[in-house]
Amino acid sequence: MQLHVTNSPFTSEQAELINKLLPTLTEAQLQWLSGYLAFYRAGNTSAAASELATGAVLEAPVSAPAAVPAAPQGPREATVLFGSQTGNAQRLAGRLADKLKGQGFDVTLSAMSQYKTNNLKKAGYLFIVVSTHGEGDPPDNALTFHEFLHSKRAPKLDGTKFAVLALGDTSYEFFCKTGQDFDARLAELGAERIVDRVDCDVDFEDAAAGWIAAVEKAVGQAAAPSAAPAAAAAASAASAPAESEYSRSNPFMAEVLENINLNGRGSDRETRHLELSLEGSGLTYAPGDALGVYPQNDPALVDEIIAFMGWNPDEPVATGKDGEKSPLREALLRHYEITVLTKPLLEKAAAFSRNGKLAELLKPENKDELKAYANGRDLLDLLRDYEPWNLAAGDVPALLRKMPPRLYSIASSLNAHPDEVHLTIRKVEYEAHGRERKGVCSVYASERLEPGDKVPVFIQHNSNFKLPADPETPVIMVGPGTGVAPFRAFLEEREELGAAGKTWLFYGDRHFVTDFLYQTDWQRMLKDGVLTKLDVAFSRDTEEKVYVQHRMLENGEELYKWLQEGAHVYVCGDEKHMAHDVHAALLDIVGRYGGLSPEEAAAYVARLQEQGRYQRDVY
Repeated sequence: MQLHVTNSPFTSEQAELINKLLPTLTEAQLQWLSGYLAFYRAGNTSAAASELATGAVLEAPVSAPAAVPAAPQGPREATVLFGSQTGNAQRLAGRLADKLKGQGFDVTLSAMSQYKTNNLKKAGYLFIVVSTHGEGDPPDNALTFHEFLHSKRAPKLDGTKFAVLALGDTSYEFFCKTGQDFDARLAELGAERIVDRVDCDVDFEDAAAGWIAAVEKAVGQAAAPSAAPAAAAAASAASAPAESEYSRSNPFMAEVLENINLNGRGSDRETRHLELSLEGSGLTYAPGDALGVYPQNDPALVDEIIAFMGWNPDEPVATGKDGEKSPLREALLRHYEITVLTKPLLEKAAAFSRNGKLAELLKPENKDELKAYANGRDLLDLLRDYEPWNLAAGDVPALLRKMPPRLYSIASSLNAHPDEVHLTIRKVEYEAHGRERKGVCSVYASERLEPGDKVPVFIQHNSNFKLPADPETPVIMVGPGTGVAPFRAFLEEREELGAAGKTWLFYGDRHFVTDFLYQTDWQRMLKDGVLTKLDVAFSRDTEEKVYVQHRMLENGEELYKWLQEGAHVYVCGDEKHMAHDVHAALLDIVGRYGGLSPEEAAAYVARLQEQGRYQRDVY
């Protein structure tokens, strides 16, 4: 908070001096100053001025308890730890940390991987903000802390007060499991839960804001009633960079500049290179960040749902928390998810269904059948399979969750393409349960977006996938298919900065002739020396399928030398198969060429992760 002359008795010069001073003061200095002012007002002006000038300690304020706030109840320290794969948990943790600082707490904000666990017993208040990745796994930067806390080395935490915010996606079986694990384990270790855990779905903003407010209220009595909140707010305002007005909750309407199919004629794949304008948005990004895109549902699917239910497409339905309404067809096109079935959705739907079979499917003993049914089906399937329904158009907001944005690794450097952002999106189409299925955003991009159209977007910053600060550091990149997108951004950035560090790209796809994404870019970069080494694997061009991990193993000795020289390793792409295979190849290479046992190789790779030298952007 800044002192403004317009609403205070100070001159502009005095206000400027105060605003410069307050953010620099420690808590002890602020308390001393409050006592000094009381002493000054009591009439000891010349003595106070003399003591202040000489730096001597004033005794009157120290002996005047009324001038110094009483000691607060509860701990004054707060530790906020985050485990984040895409940046959401980190952003929310930062928001909570700012709130706590504003209440006068001494706050430690840290990624779990960077936190010194021997400080855990001194945490005071401990707040965990963590996402769940893959099939119930912690994100990469939470792995070591999760393992430590669940080991015998974890300390007793009697006297520690805690709360957990869990992020997840209800379309996955192990929804918010990592947050649930932390919540249960902290209680087991004796910590006191001061706010109930909140499990957030992909539309997490409101739920997260409610949890943060609950934490603020719970710790409010422990905060020191001093000038520290104002000082902390002033310091935060002074150090915070200017931000764009556009965000996840207020996306920018970006104009489509180009929409190009990267695959050659005859390919059984379609991959779109999408160029969008950010002009006038104030949005900025760095290589490794992602772009959030709010897509539209397939109009044909929307029309089938409306026709099947006999609804009026023009009937107004709620689409926002402030009472905004849209015609039903528009709401189903833009605002609600209709292509994914989750357990919460099925549970809500059961209340509207007059078909007892849906309630039967939801019984605990039918867990496997429920999972099998939900896999690959959508809202139209549900409506057809479990009619008749007591479901009116006005019930749609209570039944469906909001349309989640799709996150895409940015494929461009802002330095190379000012006011632009580029994406690499592969079209998803397949048959399932007797119907053709289409990826919501990929088909929207490939079939319905044309130059001149506008699409709502926001920047998702990801500090967990960033180029090394030193441009001399060697970089190894593994990105098959669309996983190569961020490495185009990496190399464009290194080129713009004139970085001299070596770069090595492992790229794979199906066919060399039709599926070599950004081939001309890589060839030019090789020629210009921006890309030092390129190894490719085209799995359908050889009798035996060859993938990127095979190319890594073939070059294992040299790859290990790069690691010993300090190289950073980046992996982007499919989490279920590719990322696991690449990880296994890395362990094999480290063990073989480093002469290490499997346990020692695992420890070596774990250290790379802890040091930020092994980063993954997998999905």
